[in-house]
Amino acid sequence: MPGIRFVKLPPAALSALVDGDLEAASKAAGTPLSQYLVDERWLWEIRLEDVRRNPEAADWIARAAVTDPGGIVVGHGGFHGPPDAHGVVEVAYSVDPAHRRQGYAKAMLRALLGRADADPRVTAVRASIRPDNAGSRATIKGFGFRKIGEQWDPEDGLEDVYLRPAKP
Repeated sequence: MPGIRFVKLPPAALSALVDGDLEAASKAAGTPLSQYLVDERWLWEIRLEDVRRNPEAADWIARAAVTDPGGIVVGHGGFHGPPDAHGVVEVAYSVDPAHRRQGYAKAMLRALLGRADADPRVTAVRASIRPDNAGSRATIKGFGFRKIGEQWDPEDGLEDVYLRPAKP
């Protein structure tokens, strides 16, 4: 399985991505980023606002997924924010279409679960996946997620909700 490391995207990098300035975003992140990240502008707008509201969120969200070794940005991942009042974090990741079906989603998920498991405040990891997203359902298989219900997301519509207890 390929190795992945995450590079934190500080507010300056998020702002540059929102502005479509790949060069400035790469400089602020300290690593060459990709056009795919620029194309995800809608997400960086949300994450920049999250960090402005709660600076602690920066340690949980908005990271570029980089191959290790290799240093190629293949997507992004993180969580929707820090642990909630119950210790739950929701995982989020996306692989650049040019790099899909090469094991990067599972590598990202494995790294994110390791991050969550390392924090004693985290009691569980949540994943929300549209029922028609067979790729994402296959990605979480084997990582201990169990379907606990459904929810309606205003952007994505119906989603299945999965939960995985944190591992000590």
